[in-house]
Amino acid sequence: MAMGTRVNIYDAKARFSSLIATVERSGTRIVICRHGKPVADLTPHRGHKHGPLIPDPALAGACFHGDPCAPLSPADWPEDQR
Repeated sequence: MAMGTRVNIYDAKARFSSLIATVERSGTRIVICRHGKPVADLTPHRGHKHGPLIPDPALAGACFHGDPCAPLSPADWPEDQR
């Protein structure tokens, strides 16, 4: 299948396993269409770009005691964002 292959929903449903195999093998993007109009893309999964998050050693032992969901007062916002 060529890059950006279009497949209608009925065919995609009938050939789902082979479409997944094509995406896995070649990285090809497949566009799923309804009545000739694109509605979804079947694309290869891309893992995390940066890997796992690593805590900053400078923040070791830091503790936040406030409520992170509490609303901020206007005084808490920078002047240009009030």
